[in-house]
Amino acid sequence: MQFLDNLDNDLKLSARNALRDLWTHTSTALEGNTLTLGDTAFVLNEGLTIGGKTLKEHQEVMGHAKAIELIYANLSKSFIDENDLFLLHRAVLTEVVVDIFKPVGAFKEEPNGTYSRNKEGKTVYVEYASPKDVSILINKWLTLLNSFQVDLNEDQALSTYVQLHLSFVGIHPFFDGNGRLARLLANLAVLKSGHVPIMIDKTRRQEYIELLSAYQQSVGQLTPSSQLIEMNHEYHRFSEFCKSCWTLSLEVLKEAHAIQARRNNF
Repeated sequence: MQFLDNLDNDLKLSARNALRDLWTHTSTALEGNTLTLGDTAFVLNEGLTIGGKTLKEHQEVMGHAKAIELIYANLSKSFIDENDLFLLHRAVLTEVVVDIFKPVGAFKEEPNGTYSRNKEGKTVYVEYASPKDVSILINKWLTLLNSFQVDLNEDQALSTYVQLHLSFVGIHPFFDGNGRLARLLANLAVLKSGHVPIMIDKTRRQEYIELLSAYQQSVGQLTPSSQLIEMNHEYHRFSEFCKSCWTLSLEVLKEAHAIQARRNNF
């Protein structure tokens, strides 16, 4: 990964682990996981459990860390396909679910959506893509993903992240785990271009959910005839939000390079 270039080997490993821990913590915490960042780092680095925390929470953390490694492995691939998505889904959904309508490693069998509030404060139901349309829409999404080139500058990398994130959430191709997968997969072009991954600040969870909902309300349910992404006002609001959250991972890298600079000056 280019963002680790010019660091000593110990700093590369330390920064990579710190990013993994932070990425895992922020993404699972957004879904309700109560393990702290310290807990998450302890589980991933020591392989031990935290007293009083559920098995499910530990599995979520371990699964997300595994999914990050799959993302890194995919950086060398020129083409991402459905099977890559299924492998990632199996990684993040580690809990055993015996339900044919809730498949792990396969697309959803039932409709899904979420309640939210519109600008007038009225409760509305945001419906994601129909199960019958998922394969078509995901193929379009994969075409978008695979169209992005490397050597993107920061603004271009941010744009790809936002486009992939919003459109994947709109499709919501799985019965569960869509948010974690969106936050992982949307970083592929970011990482390929040598930038640190964009992470969503878990302390801004409500803002994140409201921005996603506002965008989904503005574009409506995705169908095969829909554009995958509309760069409207809500899109740009979400983009600014993601840009501000990027500081989380940038600070980790900044600290590693500061230590390296001090070493080089001795």
